[in-house]
Amino acid sequence: MSETTGTIETATIPLDRDVFMRTLIRELSGTLESVIGLEDASGFISIVGTTIGDSIGQSYCNALQVDKLTRAQVADVLVDLKHRIEGQFYIIEQNEDRIVLGNKACPFGDKVLGRPSMCMMTSNVFGSITAENLGYAKVELQRTIAAGHGECRVVVHLKSVEETRSVDGREYFAPSK
Repeated sequence: MSETTGTIETATIPLDRDVFMRTLIRELSGTLESVIGLEDASGFISIVGTTIGDSIGQSYCNALQVDKLTRAQVADVLVDLKHRIEGQFYIIEQNEDRIVLGNKACPFGDKVLGRPSMCMMTSNVFGSITAENLGYAKVELQRTIAAGHGECRVVVHLKSVEETRSVDGREYFAPSK
């Protein structure tokens, strides 16, 4: 029998709450993708993303003491919220028709690799905040880290026009009150 040279408490184990939660989400999304398929898994994750997006959007409105965010504020909020959760999103372009964002680091880290359904969190958070404040959004995930690209490119379309209808993405509408 060998002698122990350390203690459980001082053992070097790459585990903390953040790693545990990202791993949990990765495994949950992977299980959903395997059992019910990518499309349905993305649908379930979308529901969670919309709820989180609604809450985050309301938090920004409350903090800024406004009822609705402007287009420029929406763009800044999308970047800021991702920075707060350790993403590296930045604005490539913005105009009255769209907000184009890039991203160099996913908040899920390497846990997102091979789990495209996890990108529905970004789509739905971005889509729900944008639609709530500007009336409409269609989020197009042109490139994603999850799919093996070096970085993400996300286009948030702000108008439902012919060009927008032809792109692959998810549409979001302001809730009717």
